[in-house]
Amino acid sequence: MLDLGDTENRFHPDWLAAVNAGLDEVEGAAGPRALVTTATGKFFSNGLDLEWLGGHRDQYEAYIADVQVLLARVLALPMVTVAAMQGHVFAAGAMFSLAHDVRVMRADRGFWCLPEADLGMPFTTAMTALIQARLTPQVAREAMVTARRYGGVDAHAAGIVDHAVGAEELRSTAVELATAQAGKAGPTVATIKSRLYAPALQLLGDRTAPRS
Repeated sequence: MLDLGDTENRFHPDWLAAVNAGLDEVEGAAGPRALVTTATGKFFSNGLDLEWLGGHRDQYEAYIADVQVLLARVLALPMVTVAAMQGHVFAAGAMFSLAHDVRVMRADRGFWCLPEADLGMPFTTAMTALIQARLTPQVAREAMVTARRYGGVDAHAAGIVDHAVGAEELRSTAVELATAQAGKAGPTVATIKSRLYAPALQLLGDRTAPRS
């Protein structure tokens, strides 16, 4: 269980380091295993730390590269991963959720949204590839171009999430789904994911690609 905490869980460099440290522990574990990522409070994740970026514009390229490498790492983890989204899931936080194999969202509260069109921030080529790899073309177009906010029920109907459940069922559902697949962890799943998401993984891991 990777608990992101009870803040907005924006992708501050320290937050990225903490999440990567948690993933180091997950990948280093032996035997059957799976990952459930969740949080507490109002947000699952609100995406990029725009305030930090505003004060560190000279580090923009390296920062976006670090974000994309994290997305690639989650997408390629050699085990089944489940995002249990108890609150709002926005922007890069939504992409982070898409990097998980399975998504469970509260049916009664919270929005899943890619607001970049409203923010005047085009998606990088790598982020576009991730979204296209995990959503149908119709849903990817609507989510990316219109910046629609999906509640849990609508997100489930669109195929953005796999389950929309009540708050009291969220973690137990995610854990149940993860536990049922824990025996699959290992090199076979790693190979399957590396081939299934090869184009997105190549772009996300390319630190030399332009970020705008």
